[in-house]
Amino acid sequence: MIKDNTVFVGNKPVMNYVLAVVTQFNNGAEEVAIKARGKAISRAVDTAEIALNRFLENVSKKEIFTSTEMIDTDTGKTNVSSIEIVLAQSK
Repeated sequence: MIKDNTVFVGNKPVMNYVLAVVTQFNNGAEEVAIKARGKAISRAVDTAEIALNRFLENVSKKEIFTSTEMIDTDTGKTNVSSIEIVLAQSK
């Protein structure tokens, strides 16, 4: 998968990320990855579900990856959960 077809989910409204996903597919992408960490994970799941159920036909969830990343903070190291949802064109 090309790294340009990745949408990183943060604190913006969900529809901003849905628009980004739909735009990627409309520009000819075969796959789009939605990535998020921490509190943004639920927003990433919402993004995938809204895009699939309301806007995209012939697109399905291909893979879902979860992991834990260790990041450095002011108080030391902490674990943060992350998710990657890969959507792909159905053939």
